[in-house]
Amino acid sequence: MPAPELPPPFVSIEGLINTRSVGGLRTTSSNSIKPIVLFRAADPARITPKGKDQLLALGVHRVFDFRADDEIKSYKSAAPDVPGVEFVRAPVSENRAFDPVSLAARMKEFAGNEEETFVKLYHEILESAGPAFEKVFRHMLDKPDQPCLIHCTAGKDRTGLFTAILLMLLGVGDDAIAQEYGLTTEGLKPFLPMLIERFKQQLTGADFTNSDWDGAMKMANSKPETMLATLKMIRETYGSAEGWLTSHTSLTEQDVLVLRQNYVVAA
Repeated sequence: MPAPELPPPFVSIEGLINTRSVGGLRTTSSNSIKPIVLFRAADPARITPKGKDQLLALGVHRVFDFRADDEIKSYKSAAPDVPGVEFVRAPVSENRAFDPVSLAARMKEFAGNEEETFVKLYHEILESAGPAFEKVFRHMLDKPDQPCLIHCTAGKDRTGLFTAILLMLLGVGDDAIAQEYGLTTEGLKPFLPMLIERFKQQLTGADFTNSDWDGAMKMANSKPETMLATLKMIRETYGSAEGWLTSHTSLTEQDVLVLRQNYVVAA
């Protein structure tokens, strides 16, 4: 199925879905972040030869994969061979705790209280994501002129959380962060039937009620209000994005200042 043409910040890379640039947003101090800080996408395993050329044309030479090893094996979606691009393993968890199959156990929770369940899930992800996210931050500190691409399976939860933490660190306001997160709804919409079918195949033989499947559909959502609740959780739990970063990685407040120097520009 060819990717539909979506307006910026979505970008066209044949074989990838939910692919867009992150950047160009205003900060709360009336500055702005660089037009392109990084790119984000879903699993790139189906990238085509044309898509490989498009990826390179964007200046991407390093891709960070947040998926667990057995998640990759289960979906038979190992990193593609793209000459000139390094694929870096950066699993958020050693097991499939956050992939769609493992999340099936949460379907009843999602059916009952979608926002609360997402916030709980995102807190769990942040508790284990430090080493994975640090790899990307190190790249951004060391190579500020080389945009990278980050992804998980759908490019929604783990990828969305990294993006949110980054934008918080750079001083972007909550509403803009939530709107950026919400773009995934548009990015996944044309492919949602395929993703749901893939999800069902992984759960063949299991016994689910209609309300369970309602929860599964809610798991595919990326509502701005979910991110707003998540940003509130981050501040209540860690004090700030900096609080999370300095407690869950080896990065320091000085590193945060360097990130801002690298990516925040005067309006």
